[in-house]
Amino acid sequence: MELESKNTSRETMSRRAFGGAAAASAVMAFAGGALPIRAESSTKTESSQYRTGNGEWTYDVVPGWGKLPAGKTFGGTHGAIANDRAGNVYVSTQSETGILVYDSSGHLLKTIANQYPEVHSLYHSVEGGDEFFYATVQKGTPAENWLIVKMKMDGSVVQKITAPGEAGFKQPNEWRVTAVVTGPDGSLYIANGYGDSRIFRFDKEGNYKSSFAGKGAEDGKCDCSHGLAVDTRYGQPLLLVCDRENFRLSHFDFDGKFVGHVTQHMRRPCQVSFRGDYAVVSELQGRATILDKNNVPVAFIGDNPQQNQWANYTLTPESIAPTAFSAAHGCFIDSDANIFVSDWNRTGRLTKLTRVAS
Repeated sequence: MELESKNTSRETMSRRAFGGAAAASAVMAFAGGALPIRAESSTKTESSQYRTGNGEWTYDVVPGWGKLPAGKTFGGTHGAIANDRAGNVYVSTQSETGILVYDSSGHLLKTIANQYPEVHSLYHSVEGGDEFFYATVQKGTPAENWLIVKMKMDGSVVQKITAPGEAGFKQPNEWRVTAVVTGPDGSLYIANGYGDSRIFRFDKEGNYKSSFAGKGAEDGKCDCSHGLAVDTRYGQPLLLVCDRENFRLSHFDFDGKFVGHVTQHMRRPCQVSFRGDYAVVSELQGRATILDKNNVPVAFIGDNPQQNQWANYTLTPESIAPTAFSAAHGCFIDSDANIFVSDWNRTGRLTKLTRVAS
């Protein structure tokens, strides 16, 4: 398990203000003022104790969604969230439960990939009409750790990728992968986020081709290339990288060329999920941010004013306010704009939020 407890309040004002009192509160939270304010709707309703966000991105928490059967625990939700074409929700955990599969109502249907108790990322892909998940595995079987697997929706594995000999690694712990996505031509892009922050390209058969980025703070480098996503909001698909310890998101093309920084001064971004022109970013320092197509923050979800809870693995879910996140790690937004977030803590927490009708 990675050491996530690094905590810093490196923050600055967002690049533009946006109107309305609720939005102004959100900007204050982003600016990291002395008294951070969680942006919430000014309308007090019976559900206001479960309300967070602002403007058209105001959300209510769904209490108890995804609750496990008695005697079962998440064992830490240091992972990811995704769905399939049927609308089922997949949540990876740090326990023998492997990947949990829920229906849209939050009822647990089954678990899959139980042989891999620490799946860190999930990427859903449709290929020739068939559905697959690409996943990064931190802890697997006694003989297999830190690998990439391609699996069917029942968890059966059809492909594995381990550390490439051509990459020049000298020690086993230098290969510590955190994310994988597929490019437009089917190539695989794998982030060695907990290692040297390089991003590796393999062809779709799993043959090593090249690497780019690497550890650093300058343009084109990363300090923990934690999450990857394929950004199709522009004319050319781009690889979006959550450069977590540089507090920024960056774009690369699929040849590995640095394009530019998407946005900076974030709170340790972990993963990204898209809906139309908007992106949801989970941040380890206690919130999720909604970015518009210009990559300007338009809302903050679950913004936690208790900075001592940010990236604090020792917490239990009961100690965190229902409308706040302590260490938002996995995130996903579905076609109905429901947002799902998994918090990184010792017993795990899964939250579903539904958008409030304006």
